[in-house]
Amino acid sequence: MNNRLSLEFGEAFARIPLKASPHIHHADALEKDWTLVLAPEKCSFILGNPPFIGQSFQSPAQRQQMARVIDAKNGRAGSLDYVCAWFLKAGAYVQSAKARIGFVSTNSITQGEQVAQLWPLLFDRYHLEIAFAHRTFAWGSDARGMAHVHVVIIGLAKRDDEPALKRLFSYDKVNGEPLESQHKALSPYLFDASGLANRHTIIKETSIAANSTPRLKTGVQMIDDGILTFDAGEMTDFVRKEPLAQRWFKKYVGGDEYINGFHRWILYLRDAAPNELRQMPLVQERLKRVREYRNSSFRPSTLRMADTPTLLGVDERLKKPFLVVPNTSSESRDYIPIGWLEPDIVANQKLRILPNATAWHFGILTSNMHMAWMRAITGRMKSDYMYLVGVVYNTFPWPDADAKLKAKISDLAQAVLDARAAHPGSTLADLYDPDVMPPDLRKAHKALDAAVDRLYRPAGFTSDRERVEHLFGLYEKLVAPLTALAAKPVKKPKSTAAKSGAASSDASPAKI
Repeated sequence: MNNRLSLEFGEAFARIPLKASPHIHHADALEKDWTLVLAPEKCSFILGNPPFIGQSFQSPAQRQQMARVIDAKNGRAGSLDYVCAWFLKAGAYVQSAKARIGFVSTNSITQGEQVAQLWPLLFDRYHLEIAFAHRTFAWGSDARGMAHVHVVIIGLAKRDDEPALKRLFSYDKVNGEPLESQHKALSPYLFDASGLANRHTIIKETSIAANSTPRLKTGVQMIDDGILTFDAGEMTDFVRKEPLAQRWFKKYVGGDEYINGFHRWILYLRDAAPNELRQMPLVQERLKRVREYRNSSFRPSTLRMADTPTLLGVDERLKKPFLVVPNTSSESRDYIPIGWLEPDIVANQKLRILPNATAWHFGILTSNMHMAWMRAITGRMKSDYMYLVGVVYNTFPWPDADAKLKAKISDLAQAVLDARAAHPGSTLADLYDPDVMPPDLRKAHKALDAAVDRLYRPAGFTSDRERVEHLFGLYEKLVAPLTALAAKPVKKPKSTAAKSGAASSDASPAKI
């Protein structure tokens, strides 16, 4: 770092290791009173790269810290990452100052359920606004053995001191260079919010689907501790010992199996008569173990199921093919692999299921328009997308279309399925690997994407960010038309000089 500093400024520096540090405090930043380090009115900038630490990796002490900083009435910190505590503590600190805030953060605070938990506190409790932001990019480290992580950089200012224009840095590739744009307002999802009536609009989870679309459900949850679940070898061995059981096996598919083209088996005993079950002692032994397992639970719903070990969890009988959406999918894919399963296959809780779906529904859900919505607001498991029913599907603004347009989308959707079928030896994992995706399948998707885009806007869209900005406007009108009409407009810059000054005032924090 000494060498880098010297090269940057053209003279020799030897600053590291630090020999004199009168203003450095070695302490826990969430326990230390920041006003004792520096009086807020003397502070200009708060900068840092706080520890990210997702909820499941936080220690009990860290959870208590989070709840205290959040001032949670129930003593719980929700699902917020540890980094959120720094945003909130900084927000409290600047209430008597004009200091700007700039933190490197995990990008999860701009996605999924964390948005609704964190940003209303920053907006409403501390009256902060986003002054600049870097959208998701890969953050590297020179330290040996340190992995690259996906991060955002967010700059905040108090509402009465916010710049007229906000700088947004977007990355076409997470390892690439950013493209800067300037906007009157930025959303907590890090896109232009100046077209919204309420720039603080947040996607809230709901149990009711918008636009009267069919209800998307979760597949069957076995609650059997694996006792009734078999791989191919285990099933073969079991049937060899208990031949009468063969007719009661059904194919069993979750997200991993569906994408990678294999299946497991389950003993599906819902329709087995008592006299038939008593002729299969090995099956009876397994049912006894299921009953014992369920009786050992502390959950009332599982305890109730102990009385009926032949039944699965919520088990909806489906009589025709149904659409499925994997719960999780790799972020490297341009499209989540969506498609149909036959009714004799049992889909487990790792798949979302849409009974009575048509090619129209498939066409919209597999389109780039829906994928852009999903990527912008869904949660993540590590870096993989988690398809959240209440946040993604139920809130998605579907386009208006007459019978003729729906038929056109259905034909283009069928072309996607036909292109898949032209590669019978390939799994969905193979087909949707962006490096080896067949040209005919990509062409079919592109044609479908363009047609769906035009349902929303005749001119189409040039980027996912444009798609998301348009969809947020539709969402706002869909869920809060009265609020949208009553909301105050975002203040406009007064002059060209003001615009120029606003942009330059953010230059240093943005670089940092």
